[in-house]
Order: sequence, then C-alpha cells, then structure tokens
Amino acid sequence: MLKQRRVTGFDSVVGHEEIISTFQHAIRLGKVSHAYIFGGEHRSGKKMLASLFAMTLQCKEHGIGSCMKCISCKKALNKNHPDIINITHEKLNFIGIDDIREQLINDVGIKPYESPYKIYIVNSADKLTFQAQNALLKTLEEPPVYVIIMLLVDNPDALLLTITSRCVIFSLKPVKDHLVKDYLMNKMHIPDFQAEGQVSFANGNVGKAQQIANSAEFIKLTKNALRILKHSRELEIYEFMDAIQIISTEKQKIYDYLELFIMWFRDVLVFKATKEVDNLLFKKEVNYIKARASVSSYEGLEKIIDAIHMADSRLRSNVNFDLVMELLFLKIREN
Repeated sequence: MLKQRRVTGFDSVVGHEEIISTFQHAIRLGKVSHAYIFGGEHRSGKKMLASLFAMTLQCKEHGIGSCMKCISCKKALNKNHPDIINITHEKLNFIGIDDIREQLINDVGIKPYESPYKIYIVNSADKLTFQAQNALLKTLEEPPVYVIIMLLVDNPDALLLTITSRCVIFSLKPVKDHLVKDYLMNKMHIPDFQAEGQVSFANGNVGKAQQIANSAEFIKLTKNALRILKHSRELEIYEFMDAIQIISTEKQKIYDYLELFIMWFRDVLVFKATKEVDNLLFKKEVNYIKARASVSSYEGLEKIIDAIHMADSRLRSNVNFDLVMELLFLKIREN
C-alpha cells in the first residue's frame, strides 16, 4: 500500500516552486541562513512565503513543510506566535529607527520563548530609513544563533548594499498564466472567459488576480475604460476632457486604467494581424476591436501602446495628470 504524502502549508502556494525547494533543501541540510530578502511586486506572495517558511521552521513536527496542526502552527496561523514577530510601524511612508530598535534590535537578546528560532518579519522593508538600515546592520553582522530576519521588499534596490550582501535573496518571479487561471477557476470558481482577462491583467501576480476576481470595483473600472476605448474615434475633445474628469476622481487607479488600455490595443493589434477571435482578451468586444483594427495602421497602434507606456512613466514622475491624459487621448485619436 502506497504511503500517502503529508499535506503541508507549502501546498497552498501557487507557483514559486524554486523558492520553496530552496527552503526545504536548507532545512534538510540544517543550513538555514540568519537573514533573507524576499523581493517582488506588491501582492506577489512575499508575505505568504515568509510566513510559511517561518511556520515550518517553528513546527513541532520538524519537517520540510509546516504540518498546520501542531500547537506552534496553530499559533502562527492565528498570528499570535510569540517567536514569530511581525514588525509594525506607525508612519505610513517609512519605517524609522525607533520602530526597528524597539521591536527588533532591543529584542534579539531575549531567547525564544518556546521554539528553536526567533523570527522577525519586516514587511515593506524598502521603507526603512537610512538610519534604520544602519541600525539594523549591526544585528545582521552579529546575530544571536537563534535569530532569523526576513526583509520583504517591493524594490530590493532601496536597501543598502551592506544589508543585501548579508542576506540570502529570493526574487519572486511571475507565476505562469495557466497556474493563475487554474487557481481562479478551481479555487475561486471564476468562469473561464472571465478568468482569461483577469490572468492577463494580473501578469503573473496571484495576489493581484485574487484581488480583482469577483471585484465589483474592478468590473466598474473595466467598463469605464472600455467605454472610452470603444468610442475613442468619435469622441470630441470636450468629451475626452469629460472622460479625463471621470478618471481624475480615481487617480489612485490610473495605472490599472493604463494596463487595460494596453490590453485593449494589443487585442486590436492581434486581430489586425490574425483576424482571429480566440486569442483576444476582450472577445465580447470583437466588433469594436474589428472596427478599430480597420482604421489604424500597425505603426499607429504601436505608437499608441508606446504613448500609454510614456503616460505611465510621466505620471510616476509626477507630471501634471490632466496634461498627461489629454496628450494620451489625442495620440489615441490621431492614430
């Protein structure tokens, strides 16, 4: 009779097989590092992987995956494990030296209460101030044997080289589209046609796909974007300006709008080249896509996609919002 494989916490992770394998190899060999950096875009799974790794290291079963059943795992799941410390900070945009001193530097000297390790998870560690990073450096250079520090960052380049050189670095790669789609359809029960578009929008980010699945807010945002795109050829400049006003009330979502604009014009480009509907993300809008493809040249469509990327870059550089959007809409209409 075949022995049934034990289910562990890592089984719930979609993708990131290489990182999980590296964790498990280090645990098998007893060569767990004292410091790790998890780098990847927002919602890419950094917090989940770090938490599962920490849970596994503290698990009473001492396996290569958390059992999810022992008292230690249950405490970790309930976020009240005394030896897994999540660093918090009051200021929204930075983590100051006082936060790091009080919650980490002054605490590492106290031995674990009930586990082999004392694990500190610093979320948004790229918000650490220069002074906070320098204060943390001494602990990274000479940590107690039981201390493990996990730094979670959207942008690893925001950390000092002296910090990164003392850590094992994991860079989270985009998860394959078919895995994200399987997750949306089988775990979140999203219909096939809807999952297809969400997978493209998520771009390999499972957390992002999860966030937009069944989101009434995202559906509304998509409808607004499509209303502008479907009628962009007929709209007068004052109507463009009205559209800008609609978007300007939701400036924090502008990058989502721009992502949808790119997806739409890629559909137009694909249809112009192939005349096939199967490869389109916005299959339901095929009549509008066909109409746009008939009047825009390949060069014109590429100029529009370049203009959307340029608008994204300008907005991130704090160029005037209305000016950027007006220039973009004019470029869309011209081509």
